Amino acid sequence: MSTRRYDDEERLKDTVRQLSNNESLCAMCHLRLGFEPLPQESMIQEMIMLCRSVLFPGFFGKEDVNSFNLEYIIGLQCEKLKGIMENQLVAGLVFGEKSENGRYSLDRLLQKAEKVAARFIYKLPELRRILHTDVEAIYLGDPAASSHEEVIYCYPAIKAIINYRIAHELLVEGIPIIPRMISELAHSETGIDIHPGASIGHHFAIDHGTGVVIGATAIIGNNVKIYQGVTLGAKSFAVDENNNPIKGIARHPIIGNNVVIYSNATILGRITIGDNAVIGGNIWVTTDVAPGERVIQAKANNILRLKSDEQ
Repeated sequence: MSTRRYDDEERLKDTVRQLSNNESLCAMCHLRLGFEPLPQESMIQEMIMLCRSVLFPGFFGKEDVNSFNLEYIIGLQCEKLKGIMENQLVAGLVFGEKSENGRYSLDRLLQKAEKVAARFIYKLPELRRILHTDVEAIYLGDPAASSHEEVIYCYPAIKAIINYRIAHELLVEGIPIIPRMISELAHSETGIDIHPGASIGHHFAIDHGTGVVIGATAIIGNNVKIYQGVTLGAKSFAVDENNNPIKGIARHPIIGNNVVIYSNATILGRITIGDNAVIGGNIWVTTDVAPGERVIQAKANNILRLKSDEQ
């Protein structure tokens, strides 16, 4: 063996030792001290596909579903979904609950995961009802949509909204990590970024969708339609004595009912957009908008605010 090859092998071994050093990981990364499970992106993806196939049979998942085998197939899918969800929820809960010695009571976490998974599956009929309103809103709001089926098959917004509504339910149940993974899978798939912490009403429509960003504390009412490139973001955030952002403060907009927000509009801060308001494209909004008000951009780059009777 040549001296150079020996040196390379020793350097490789030393590199592996450094990468395996617990001290280099413990400050940032979760370690499996007692063989605790970690979330798996591939399993989260399968979980989402099972949810989609149960919520919209035939459009996602098994293509041979029909009225004769529907109950049987959905039963199998729900059983499989429950098993995968329990496993992944335990992996998520590990990030949120620790015992005094730094280890985890996996039995206790599994019991919680089983209860959350069961409650989630019981909510699937209501989730389908809400998602049907979203499909209806997109269909009625887009002249290019030829059918509800086209909306389900072809519109990225539906996939993003499905993921959001699943993730939101799990976040409400107190599950760490997993809801954000679900929303980021939709972000990668569709270009639509909806934080699972946002609160969104029924008949929610996103047209085109690429570049839409909806922040964690945003509140969106019913019958709201937004176009591509819209941002519902934070204008600023409070910091602590170490100049780090303070978590959990409401910092994103509140959008009323029956609001339309056109493409590339940026709405920032904890402001309120009143019911029936219209926000024009390519503008920044950082102050409250009254109900029925229409905010558009003038030719001279001045913002015009029109009351509903002036539209």
